[in-house]
Amino acid sequence: MNIHVGLIGGGNISETHARAAVAIPGVEISAIYGTNIEKITGLCREHGGRPYQDFDAFLKHKPMDVVIIGSPSGLHAAQGIAAARCGLHVLTEKPIDISVNRADALIEAAKESGVQLGVLFQDRMKPHIRELKKWIEQGLLGTILFVEARVKWYRPPEYYANSRWRGTKALDGGGALINQGVHTIDLLLWLLGDVVRVQARISTQLHKIEAEDTAVAIVEFASGAVGQFLATTAVYPGYPRRLEISGTEGTVILEHDRIVAANLRNASAATAILIESGGDQNRSASTATVSDFRGHQAVVEDFLAAVKENRAPACDGVEGRRSVALIEAIYRAANVGATVSVG
Repeated sequence: MNIHVGLIGGGNISETHARAAVAIPGVEISAIYGTNIEKITGLCREHGGRPYQDFDAFLKHKPMDVVIIGSPSGLHAAQGIAAARCGLHVLTEKPIDISVNRADALIEAAKESGVQLGVLFQDRMKPHIRELKKWIEQGLLGTILFVEARVKWYRPPEYYANSRWRGTKALDGGGALINQGVHTIDLLLWLLGDVVRVQARISTQLHKIEAEDTAVAIVEFASGAVGQFLATTAVYPGYPRRLEISGTEGTVILEHDRIVAANLRNASAATAILIESGGDQNRSASTATVSDFRGHQAVVEDFLAAVKENRAPACDGVEGRRSVALIEAIYRAANVGATVSVG
């Protein structure tokens, strides 16, 4: 029995969702909703499904079991709530939405409707990152002391100029922090636990946008570990994301989703580095185009299995909310110029 998927959005990320979905045996695209008829018609022609410009009509399409949301971030909750109330399982692109209030509304709607809710954080599925999480849980790094995360990416002016929503507070929720930086914020929380206090500065260094293109934060984890975080789209030509985690038993460095250094006291325990697999092949540092959709496919596969098995997906709504709560705190800290609590 095939699973029928509906896509919400007609942009670059929805094309990624389409490729990821149809690569899974037993999955087919049944309908695609978007505001640009040429784009959604083209997606349907390539991947199947019926195009819709009327959202209500799209939600009534049969058969359809699941929707994958790839619209602007500020629409995720409203569209997800509408889908959930129609009995459709909801998998939304990151972030879950641009505020915790909206995230909470979507989480509650999914719960009330008895449908699954998931958030697309594909980095959680990548082999080296999962290996690093295992090492941390096994205590191979000892007590975590310090973390440094850098997202020094570049987006050309047309990335913002040719979009009605990128870099806007209403639909993007901000700039480099909530759009590009959110993946790394999610990883910090997933790997190291809750952040309790933050200090921050945001600025618009290069791009002519409403929101920030650069954000810097100092974070304090509930565990007592401290960290530095940087996210920007203003560093030409763009460099691979880098995450350095140091504990009492050593340091591990992750670059472009691969473990590139594991300097541990108990070095023999770290022999399971997956040299042959590693991170995805996307040039994320310099372009938003997704050529390697394996991470997205893994998330979709897990979500569909969660629906079938009636279990939580890899990142459910409550998990997806955590990164938005921390990002809200970073924005708040930057605006007031003081240390603020997360929550």
